Amino acid sequence: MSLLLVDVGSTFTKAALIDEEGGLLARGAVPTTVGPDRDVLDGVLQVCRGLAVESGVPVPDPLDGNRDRMLVCSSAGGGLRLAVVGYERVVTAEAGHRVGLSAGAKVVHVAAGPLRTADVAALRAARPDVILLVGGTDGGNAEVLLHNARRLATSRVGAPVVVAGNVEAQQQVAAELAATGRRTTLTDNVLPRIGVVHPGPARRAIREVFLEHVIGGKGLSRGPRFAQLVRAATPDAVLAGVEVLAEVAGGDVMVIDIGGATTDVYSVLTPQGEDASLRKQVVATLWHARTVEGDLGMRWGAPGVLEAALAERLTDPTSALSSWVERVHADPGLLPTTPEDAGHDVTLAALAARVAARRHGRPGAPGEAPRPLADVGVLIGSGGVLRHATSQDADRILAGVLTDHGGGWRPPAQARTTVDTSYLLFAAGLLVDRHPDLARAVAAQILDS
Repeated sequence: MSLLLVDVGSTFTKAALIDEEGGLLARGAVPTTVGPDRDVLDGVLQVCRGLAVESGVPVPDPLDGNRDRMLVCSSAGGGLRLAVVGYERVVTAEAGHRVGLSAGAKVVHVAAGPLRTADVAALRAARPDVILLVGGTDGGNAEVLLHNARRLATSRVGAPVVVAGNVEAQQQVAAELAATGRRTTLTDNVLPRIGVVHPGPARRAIREVFLEHVIGGKGLSRGPRFAQLVRAATPDAVLAGVEVLAEVAGGDVMVIDIGGATTDVYSVLTPQGEDASLRKQVVATLWHARTVEGDLGMRWGAPGVLEAALAERLTDPTSALSSWVERVHADPGLLPTTPEDAGHDVTLAALAARVAARRHGRPGAPGEAPRPLADVGVLIGSGGVLRHATSQDADRILAGVLTDHGGGWRPPAQARTTVDTSYLLFAAGLLVDRHPDLARAVAAQILDS
């Protein structure tokens, strides 16, 4: 009995076929089939046929309606666009922002305080798929939360709303939104008390709303089958995979995923010492976290990498890297054809990883402590540039993160490095709810790669 795990990305559809013990039977990738007069399931079918040829075993059919042997995540169509509406920017709005990132969302807008006409216009212009409405600790101030619910109820922003604010006011909030027919989901407060971030329920609610209301509305497929197959947004699945990885590794884990448009950093940490019992910050560290650097990437985001690296004084402004950045930005499909071009690509990846790690590790606001990453035991690289790099080049890219002692954060002191060469993190995350033993077996393969 084989299981099929599929990630339908904006650019490529990747798949892995595993056996009943979690062993990798085959993996493959094809361009994602999105666009006018195209169906995203065509690419899924294509990659399935390739896996059947490579493995020589039956592959689950995406069209037969059997969801037990096929698990799918997706970031096609731009993934999940989330807007956060909160009370104070440094408190509930920031908590909502952190939770949104951990839920696999691209946070496209954050509003703090009572919404005014201009604020509603800006929210609408951000085109969110889902709105996370937060505000107040449990039993605390509810005035702003109710005000914002009324403004959303009468606005022309039609996205479904996940309410994760003051629980004592949630029924009133729900009534305000229901009065105009808004799709609303109530869940636990993301900030039940000052210094305590409670991400799990909101993260699950965002996932459910994404699956129910969003994925089927992006015009990716002509019928309902694709929406029925998708279980999670891809970044949400990857973070779940990192959580499994930390469990198997028995310690703190950090992942840097370098893509063409963004560089994502994930960390799963265990609070130690006084952090285990004290909440010293207004919005406490989110111990299972993801940050998204939308300006750092290998192709579409290449100019942002160079700009950030210059600002951080990590590279020379007259570097020959500049011409390579111009070329790959103009032609995102361009691959290195000479040793010099390959060297520039590795340098670009190393800079993206280093800047993204700094942003992930630095304090979120003045007065906060850096994210406690010094005890990370495993640093994992992901993304096409690392999967296709030589072992020496991959080591160079990741070593720059571990030796970055002047970046305003504390890098891992004694982490070993590896690369998710088979792209299995998403697979581990998709498996964990229904097949936890298989998820751990898949994660172990990543650690051994």
